Amino acid sequence: MDKPRFPQLEVDGLSEQQKPLGEQILKVSSVGIGGPYNLLLRSPVLGQRVFDLLHYLRWNTSLPPRINEMAILVVARQWRSQVEWLAHAPIAVKSGLAPELVAELKTGKRPANMAPDEALVYDFVTELATRHEVTDGTFARAKTLLGEQQIVDLAAVAGAYVMLAMLLAMAEQDVPPGREPPFKTDEP
Repeated sequence: MDKPRFPQLEVDGLSEQQKPLGEQILKVSSVGIGGPYNLLLRSPVLGQRVFDLLHYLRWNTSLPPRINEMAILVVARQWRSQVEWLAHAPIAVKSGLAPELVAELKTGKRPANMAPDEALVYDFVTELATRHEVTDGTFARAKTLLGEQQIVDLAAVAGAYVMLAMLLAMAEQDVPPGREPPFKTDEP
């Protein structure tokens, strides 16, 4: 294996500027200071601001956890973000997404048999990512099913997780040791 672009930081090796953020991360992260946190700690001011944004988007958002996690999975699949998928697929199922829907999302195809709000999230996030816009029809569905604050939060969660996927891709960040990457090399 090649030398990692960003070797894994260790808690006891964090600088004085990194320690406060590291302590906050350890209180909520299932991967410790791994994954995107390994990168964000290298820029502690940015890291703190992203951490605060993610805190809102994960635990205080106006969106129900089920569709919030679905939006994260749509982004993770679009980016083939191994770390994001590995972290969020189990959370999505615990939040109420059907395991079959998660499995279909993983294939990169539009899942069948989605609830109306799930179909909306899939279409909304996919349109934003691929067309760089949301069609009038999808926006009208969003207004009907979600309302304005939830529409803003949905776009923000998608954008935040694109940013994380970009950081992870730039760093060639792999899944934690001993964990199987969710997307195989030969899968599209």
